[in-house]
Amino acid sequence: MTGGNAIRGTRVGSGPTVGESERGEAAPRKRIDYWCANAHHSKPSFALDAEVPQEWDCPRCGLPAGRDEQNPPAAKRNEPYKSHLAYVKERRSDEDGMKILDEALARLRERKGR
Repeated sequence: MTGGNAIRGTRVGSGPTVGESERGEAAPRKRIDYWCANAHHSKPSFALDAEVPQEWDCPRCGLPAGRDEQNPPAAKRNEPYKSHLAYVKERRSDEDGMKILDEALARLRERKGR
């Protein structure tokens, strides 16, 4: 066993009991109620002068939560992953793609001397 100068049961930076005089005064707060589509209720606190958002992510399920218990916001629809080719096909028609391919092949043939 080590000497009697070991500090036990504390975490780094906790120090002795710290009162308001050392930390400064806490900002006045207000608690706002939010409900998600799964009927989870959360009550985050905000500073009195802070802008309160209309929606808040539910800490339990991650769905958007609103301030109206009877009419919570709907879950946002996640767009499926799109590949680079899918984005290209949105911008170009098949005819445009064939034209670009033909131009690229013609340049390659010119470089090879065919």
